[in-house]
Amino acid sequence: MVTEDISVWVRDPRIQNTDFWHAYIDYEICLLTTSLCFTKKISCTRRRFSEFVWLRKRLQVHSLLISKLPQMPPKNLFFSLNSARQISERMKGLQTFLEQILVSPYLLSDSCVHLFLQSRLSVAQMDACVAGRTRYSVAQAIERGGQSLPRFPSTEDLNQGSSSSSYS
Repeated sequence: MVTEDISVWVRDPRIQNTDFWHAYIDYEICLLTTSLCFTKKISCTRRRFSEFVWLRKRLQVHSLLISKLPQMPPKNLFFSLNSARQISERMKGLQTFLEQILVSPYLLSDSCVHLFLQSRLSVAQMDACVAGRTRYSVAQAIERGGQSLPRFPSTEDLNQGSSSSSYS
């Protein structure tokens, strides 16, 4: 019997500045798995807290049969980008949230989970992809990591044939 492992890490918090007054932290999410549920066995992406909130809301909508979804760390109105302790606690809470999702076969079957963990699509792009409003499938978004998904194949894509792109 083959065992399937799924390991996820939330790490490397980085402060991102959109302008002088607006900043946020995003976190690197790395996935290493032998699970047949995932096409890509190794992947990394970056997500911010609001995107985790989006994922939980989508799971809530899609999983009406599950009475209790995993909890996220609470949103702290006094969260400080300069507090290593607060950032570390939030990272641990986000990792626990993802670990709990990944042990639930029902939640693991949701396309939003796969796009969240293995693509770099924005929340709006993930919503559109799951709803079938894009010219690319969930699998294509994951394979390319969500980067540079053209509406039509580029010359480079046609020359490379079906070779997969590198994703780190």
